[in-house]
Amino acid sequence: MGCGSSVATETQEKKVEIDETVKTPSPALTMKAAVLIQRWYRRYMARLEMRRRYTWNIFQSIEYAGEQDQLQLSSFFSFMLDNFTQLNGNGPDLISQLLDPVVDPWLDKETCYSLIQVPQSYTGPRLSFPLSVSDTNALLSAFKEQQILHARYVLLLLYETKKLLKQMPNIIHVSTSYTKEITICGDLHGRLDDLLLIFYKNGLPSAETPYVFNGDFVDRGKKSVEVAILLFAYLLLYPDYMHLNRGNHEDHIMNLRYGFTKEVMQKYKTHGREILQLFQDVFSLLPVATVIDGKVLIVHGGISDQTDLDFLSSIERHKVKSALRFPRRSLEQLDISQYCRQAKRMRSTDGSRPSSSRTHSRNQRTPNQSRKRQCGLSRQDSAASTSSSSSSSSSSSSLCSPRTPSCLSPRPCSSSPRMPYSVNVLQVPFLDSLSSVPLPSPPHHEQEWKQQIVDILWSDPKPQDGCSPNTFRGGGCYFGPDITQRLLLQHGLQLLIRSHECKQEGYELCHSGQVITIFSASNYYEEGSNRGAYIKLGRELVPRFYQYQVSRTTRKLTLTQRVRAAEGSALRALKEKLFAHRSELMAGFQQYDQNYTGRVSVSEWAQVLESVLRLDLPWRTLRPLLVRLAPDASVQYQSCFEDMGPGISLPQVTPNLAETLFRYRTDIEIIFNIIDKDHSGLISIEEFRHTWRLFSAHLGVAIDDSAIDDLARSIDFNKDGSIDFTEFLEAFRVVHKLDTKDQQYNEKRNGEKYSCGD
Repeated sequence: MGCGSSVATETQEKKVEIDETVKTPSPALTMKAAVLIQRWYRRYMARLEMRRRYTWNIFQSIEYAGEQDQLQLSSFFSFMLDNFTQLNGNGPDLISQLLDPVVDPWLDKETCYSLIQVPQSYTGPRLSFPLSVSDTNALLSAFKEQQILHARYVLLLLYETKKLLKQMPNIIHVSTSYTKEITICGDLHGRLDDLLLIFYKNGLPSAETPYVFNGDFVDRGKKSVEVAILLFAYLLLYPDYMHLNRGNHEDHIMNLRYGFTKEVMQKYKTHGREILQLFQDVFSLLPVATVIDGKVLIVHGGISDQTDLDFLSSIERHKVKSALRFPRRSLEQLDISQYCRQAKRMRSTDGSRPSSSRTHSRNQRTPNQSRKRQCGLSRQDSAASTSSSSSSSSSSSSLCSPRTPSCLSPRPCSSSPRMPYSVNVLQVPFLDSLSSVPLPSPPHHEQEWKQQIVDILWSDPKPQDGCSPNTFRGGGCYFGPDITQRLLLQHGLQLLIRSHECKQEGYELCHSGQVITIFSASNYYEEGSNRGAYIKLGRELVPRFYQYQVSRTTRKLTLTQRVRAAEGSALRALKEKLFAHRSELMAGFQQYDQNYTGRVSVSEWAQVLESVLRLDLPWRTLRPLLVRLAPDASVQYQSCFEDMGPGISLPQVTPNLAETLFRYRTDIEIIFNIIDKDHSGLISIEEFRHTWRLFSAHLGVAIDDSAIDDLARSIDFNKDGSIDFTEFLEAFRVVHKLDTKDQQYNEKRNGEKYSCGD
C-alpha cells in the first residue's frame, strides 16, 4: 500500500508540473495579447463615440430646424396681427389674444382673486402671502406627489411675482461678499426632477445658498408649470438670494410650439387664459442679465458685436412681450394708391415681369440698418433668409395647385425656387386687383432695443473670430473669441456664463475659457443622451462644475445600450423628416436618375439630402442606417421611405395634400390651438376652413377650398358640425412600420400566453 501511494504521488506531481507549464505563457505572448485587446477596445470605443456624435448632430439639427420654422411662423403671425383688420375688416380675433392680448384690468386687482372659490375637496397647498418657508415646503411636497396647485394660488403667486419684478432693474448685480458661493443653473425646460435633484444635492435656496437660474424654465418638459411656480415662489421668499434671468423660451409665442401653452390650458381649463396672460407679463419683466462681483456676466444666449450693457440697462424690457413679436406697423402708414399706380405702370411697360417691383425696395436700407443686420434676427423676413428647406414655399407649391392667393398671402420670391416667402412685401387689394406694397421699417429706437434683447437671448459662440447671423437657429448671431474679448475688456469683466445649448456633459468651455455654457436639463433629447450640470462660484470666482443625471433606468444600462437607445430615437426623427419631404427628395433624386433606374451614386444621394433638408449632417456616415445599396454600390433611393407610412388612411386626402399635412403638422396644430379658444379640442367646420386660409397664406400657396370642404365633412364623424382636430392630426402622424410589426408581434405573443393560461 505504501508503494502504491508513492507512485500515485509522483504521478500527481508530474501533472502539476505539466499544467503549470501550459498555464504560464511567455511575456511576449502576453504583451501581444494585451496589445490586440487594447487595439480592439480602442476601435470599439471610437465607433461608439462616432455613433454618439452623429446621434447628437441629428438631435441638434432637427431641434434648430424646428426653431427656424417657429421664427417663420411667428413672423407670419405678426404680419397677420398687424394687417388683418385693415385688409379683412373683421379684426385680428384669431391670434390677437395670444400674440398681442389686450391687458385685462381684472388681472391687476388682487382682490379679484379672492372671488375664485377653492373647493373643500382640494387637498393641495393653500398659500398665504407673503410666503413663508412652510409654503415653499408645501409646494415641494405637493409637486413630488403629482398634485396641481389651485388656480387661485397660481394667479396670486404670479401677481405677487409681477409686482416684485417691476421693481427690479434689467441687469441684476450680486456679490459673493455676503455668501460663500453662488450656484448658477442653466436650462431646465420643465424637468421638475432635475430641479428637485439640484435642490437635494446643493441645498434649497436660502441666504446661505443663493442661486442664479439662467432662463428657459419652461417648454418641452411636462412639468413646466411646477418648475416656474417653484422658482417664482423662492424668488418671492428670498428676493436677494434667488435670481432669474430671461431665456428665449420665456416667450409666449415660443410657448405655442413647445408645449407650455398647451400644458397650462390642460391643467387649468377654467382660468388657463388668465394664467397664461399673467405668465406672459411675468416673463417680459424678468431681468435679462446678472453680473457677479462686477466680473462675471450671466446671460441666456450670448452677445453680439452690437451688445451694449449700458444700453441694455436703460431699455423698457416689459415692452418686449416676445422677442419674436416685431414692432407693430400699420397699412395706414402707406400710400397704397401710389404703389399701385407704380405697379400698373410697370405692368403696362413690361408685362413679363410683374413681380419686379416687389423686391427692389426691400434691398434699399439705410446704412445703419445694413450694419445692424450683420448679426441677429432679421425683422419681418426673419426666417426667410435663414429658414431650412422644411419651411420653403417652393416645396409647398409643388404639392398644391396654384391659384390666385388671398389678399393676405405673402408671395414666394420668384428669383429663387428655394427661397421662402418674404413678408416685407404685402399683397393688398386695390381696385379689384392685387398690388405689392413694401412694409415700412420699424422706428429706429424700437429696432435697436429689440435687437439687443434678441442677441442676448438667441446667440451662440463659435470658434472663429467675428460676428455672423445664426443661420442654424434662424435668430441671434454667432459670436467669436474676439467679440467676447472686446465685450469683457469694455466692461471690465473676466468671464461670460451662458446656457441655451444642450451639452453632452452638461457644460462646455470655449473662447480660451472665457465663455462657459451650462445646461441643467439631463436626458434632454433621449434617456441617457446627456448629463445636467450646475456651477458654483466662490469669492475667488473660479468655477466648479457639478454633474448629474436624473434617471430610473439609465444607471442600469451599459454605455453601449445608452448609445443604442439614443441613436434609435434620433434615426426615427430623421426618417420622419425624410418622409415629410418625400416628393421634394424624389424630384431631386430623379434629376440625377434620368433613366428611372431607382439608383443614384452615394455622393448624389448625399447632395440631394443636404440641399433639401439643410441639416448639415454626415450623410455618408449615416447612409448604411438610412438606405440600401445596389450590387453596383449605387444607392437605391426609394428605400429611404420603406420603413414609414401614414397613420390613418383618409381616402379624401390626395397624396400631395397629405404630404403637406405631414410636413407642417406642428404649424397646423399651433393654428388650431389658437382658434380653439376654450381648448376643448373641437373647432367648427367654419373655423376649420379659416385655419386653412391662414395656413395657405403662411405657406404662400393656395389649397383648393372644395378639397378642404370634403376633408372637413369626412372627419366630422358624428355630423355635429364640429371637428376633433386631435384625431385629425393623428391621421397625419408618421408611423414606423417596424414598430408596428414589433407591436403586433408582442400582442400576438401576449395573446398566446394568455390563451395558454386559460
